[in-house]
Amino acid sequence: MLPSQQGYDRAITIFSPDGRLYQVEYAIETVRRGAIAVGVKAKDGVVIAVEEKPRKLQISENAHKIFQIDDHIGFAAAGYIPDARSQADNARFFAQSNRIVYDEPVDVETVAKHLADQCQQYTQFGGARPFGVALIIAGVDSHGNSLYLTDPSGTYIAYDAVAIGSGSEQANDFLEKNYKADMSLDDAAALATACIYLASDQKEGTDHIKMSEIKTASRQFVKVSEEQIANYAKAAKQKFPTPNA
Repeated sequence: MLPSQQGYDRAITIFSPDGRLYQVEYAIETVRRGAIAVGVKAKDGVVIAVEEKPRKLQISENAHKIFQIDDHIGFAAAGYIPDARSQADNARFFAQSNRIVYDEPVDVETVAKHLADQCQQYTQFGGARPFGVALIIAGVDSHGNSLYLTDPSGTYIAYDAVAIGSGSEQANDFLEKNYKADMSLDDAAALATACIYLASDQKEGTDHIKMSEIKTASRQFVKVSEEQIANYAKAAKQKFPTPNA
């Protein structure tokens, strides 16, 4: 890098001559290097899944990259996970405040916009770095099933299905080929599992997969059991065979 470019490289709030914010780009690169996370919207719910690789002596019953925000909302994260914990705390406070003020559950898009606005603030002012994490926000509200993606730049976009993290480009191509708008929640979970197998080095077993879902009927965020994930993995290999499985 040329000496004249180093100031733009180090400053968060200064655009380079070619119109780039380098620190934001570095934060997005952190997301690309994180373990994969997948979200899929079905006709009867929404599912989010992540890859986690625990060490041998680590207690891995609880997912570290999936967070519950409210009864009907949760998100999966890829990138620098401590930043995701900070955003989860912020989103929980925001959701509970909405219940207290308006006496109703917060909309999924409202949470996504709030978190995206927070990310954008850290690209506009000095003294703090951008968040190094992207989120797949899933939930069921009065508008139906919702799935949103936020990234370190402050963008938030609605999706039917999306993957983030390492191997996400290949996984998103796979989703585009196999996703159907009328698929059931079980098929959506199997598709999400197939995406993780596609992007992961581990092609067998389910110890590295964590998953949660929200059904349209109950509007309740629930953790998917290991036994059920194993069933989804079997279905994934039958219905959505991956090229390098």
